[in-house]
Amino acid sequence: MRVYGVVGWKNAGKTTLMERLVSDITGRGFTVSTIKHAHHVFDVDRPGKDSFRHREAGAQEVLVASGARWALMHELRDAEEPPLEDLLAKMSPVDLILIEGYKRDSHFKVEAYRAKTGAPMIGADDSTIRAIATNDVIEAAQPLLPLDDPKVVADFILREVGLLSQAAHG
Repeated sequence: MRVYGVVGWKNAGKTTLMERLVSDITGRGFTVSTIKHAHHVFDVDRPGKDSFRHREAGAQEVLVASGARWALMHELRDAEEPPLEDLLAKMSPVDLILIEGYKRDSHFKVEAYRAKTGAPMIGADDSTIRAIATNDVIEAAQPLLPLDDPKVVADFILREVGLLSQAAHG
């Protein structure tokens, strides 16, 4: 499966870039799924809902299904967070999986960077970061891509994963 990441520190524009990339790439006819790493506890259902009550009662997994979508929630309880490759194995086949976060994993990535955050560039010492998406004037070893132009970033990623040839870029 083709995977590519978007990383960056808080407020660097990762989520907005991800949203725009998904829209651009699916608009070209490719299928895309995403994985988002959260550094905090999160919940996808609400107290009082049946699925919440099932989890609270101790269910290891709860699958909720309807005519519009299904969601599988897996409780780790006291288990370790699974590695990215285990999560990728659970994904259905698509043309591309975009990963937000997991900055220390070994897949190739684009770094979203904004100098105003005050955070250092991750790509300065990470060979898995293949380009920096920024609107700032900076020096970097990697190619610089315009953060606010998702088509250019998408073209770069699609070429990297072999879904867009150099010739097709024009």
